[in-house]
Amino acid sequence: MASAEVVEQRVPTREGEYGERIAAVEPGGVEYIPLRERHGRPIDLFWTWMSPNLEFATVYVGVLGIVLFGGSLGTVVAGIVIGSALGSLTHAILSSWGPRFGVPQMVQGRAAFGYRGNILPAGLNTFTAAIGWFIVNSVSGAFALMALFNIPLFWLAFLIVVAAQVLVAFFGHNLVHAFERYAFVPLAIIFGLATIFILAHSHAVGFNAKAPIAFGGDIGAFMLTTAAAFGYAAGWNPYASDYTRYQRPTVDRRAVGWWAGSGVFLSCVILEIAGAGLATVAGTQWGPNDIPTAQLAHALPDLLFKATLLAIALGAVSANVLNIYSGAMSFLTLGIRLPLHQRRAIVAIASGVLGLVVGIAFQANVGPGSKYEDFLLVISYWIAPWLGVVFADHVLRRGDFGDESIFFSRTHATWAGFAAMLIAGVVSIYLFAAQALYTGPIPIAAPQLGDLTFLVGFVLAFVLYAAFHGFSRITTRSGTA
Repeated sequence: MASAEVVEQRVPTREGEYGERIAAVEPGGVEYIPLRERHGRPIDLFWTWMSPNLEFATVYVGVLGIVLFGGSLGTVVAGIVIGSALGSLTHAILSSWGPRFGVPQMVQGRAAFGYRGNILPAGLNTFTAAIGWFIVNSVSGAFALMALFNIPLFWLAFLIVVAAQVLVAFFGHNLVHAFERYAFVPLAIIFGLATIFILAHSHAVGFNAKAPIAFGGDIGAFMLTTAAAFGYAAGWNPYASDYTRYQRPTVDRRAVGWWAGSGVFLSCVILEIAGAGLATVAGTQWGPNDIPTAQLAHALPDLLFKATLLAIALGAVSANVLNIYSGAMSFLTLGIRLPLHQRRAIVAIASGVLGLVVGIAFQANVGPGSKYEDFLLVISYWIAPWLGVVFADHVLRRGDFGDESIFFSRTHATWAGFAAMLIAGVVSIYLFAAQALYTGPIPIAAPQLGDLTFLVGFVLAFVLYAAFHGFSRITTRSGTA
């Protein structure tokens, strides 16, 4: 692998002077970060990844296991821990690559997918971040503001939340890190107290065969909870290096991975367990038309309930700051040429405007009738095969991409990554998906398996890419391709 100084001479580097300034708009787009601009500490990543998960969408992952999947409390907690651990482990590994390669996560994927083939994962991540997660989090924050300040108009509360998160994302990397750091303290205190009260009022429950998606028994509920928890934690994976690429190549990359992964793991596990506990609180009713944040009133004293509503709004902004920023990165990775000095910033604004229009038009919700569980599973369906390809490529190359010019070469073409991800995704979904709209033959025949799509997708993509990559090299050497 070439030195960082050599890489700077051979790849597009991010223009402009940015340094460690917070009140400055980050210039450029997805270019390589030059050494003079590198800064930051591994521990900064702890609150960068804790704060975005201290929000209601995280809490509701735990609610799903009890209310929809019908799992016993112990089973749901086990699924939360295992699923979150898997998604956090992959996040830690990907985060550790940022300082070494100096480019966003989706740009790194061009090595395995090729410049044009990378449009598949980059496009999926653009949609997931800029539309999916953007609306889920913004609507939760809007409902919290409506309940707290008696705002009668949904669009007004939604606009307030969207404006705050677009403003932070517009300024870019340094303000994003600073915002997450300062948001961490109030979010950790309020959600910490809320979790204590919720768990104090919760009680153990057994398997509920009458739950809407309790077709696989308690084991099936465990598998579905694991998949949903993995989908939530791994949903951050395509963003990982976006927030570590500014750190110096000489930084302790194990520490980078540790702090990034532990931030995701602890926040997800604590709040998802709180969600499972909230679902067991006596007297709590979950109707398809209810505003889910209102259920917190059953377990919290009035003052803490109001403080938690405020924290939900702040947490929504914390989460979507990353979604907008990384959504812009993924969009720029598609290869669309924008001859603007502030390419990333302009795309961030456009993403916020699009999300605002779609969110107001559909008023999407996070609740029993929202199909949030399907959204989480679908995320895992494409991220797991993507991970399989990316990790297989990294193993086969032993982490060495030469001088990293492969990340920016428009002539770099390979079919292996695209084919492996596509085939693994289609096969795993067809056979193993357990969705409201489609259920594969395997969960129909063995419902206790729940939804194994993400595991099968990862393994199959890893194996296929290794086989395709080897075949591609053989045919290239023989002159037949």
